[in-house]
Amino acid sequence: MNDPGQDHVEEPETDETRKERVDRELGELLQGLRVAVTGVQVLFAFLLTLPFAAGFHKLEDEGRWLFFISLLSAALASVLFITPAAQHRLLFRTPLKEKMLHRANKLGIAGAVGLAIAMTSSVALVAETVINAWPAVLFGGAVALSSAWFWILQPIIDLHRTRDVM
Repeated sequence: MNDPGQDHVEEPETDETRKERVDRELGELLQGLRVAVTGVQVLFAFLLTLPFAAGFHKLEDEGRWLFFISLLSAALASVLFITPAAQHRLLFRTPLKEKMLHRANKLGIAGAVGLAIAMTSSVALVAETVINAWPAVLFGGAVALSSAWFWILQPIIDLHRTRDVM
């Protein structure tokens, strides 16, 4: 999320060169995205099969909207999580690796937001179908709040606390 030239938390001094650091960070980022893309692709595959399941036609408007939001956000998250690997293949052995690293970081954050929306609306869809509308809001909200806290807010708070110490 940090661009070159912006204030950010510096890592401890190491013996690695700038190129080695960028290579390592890109490898770490791509490995993390591989984990996330697997989860979003499983959800996406499930959502793609749902309209063909018995009983799907019984969904009311709210359920159909939850399904559509889930499907689109899972598709978007898939695109965002896969983009760094695709760009890495296209930009391999070019001087653009550090730019690609910063872009991939932003894409990973945006993909996490898309995945959180897909998970939230999918849980709400299932709860709305199985129970009713009020618990759907409660359970969907729980997924939204927990993903917002663990994936976004807690790391941002940690960053701010670290900056205050340094």
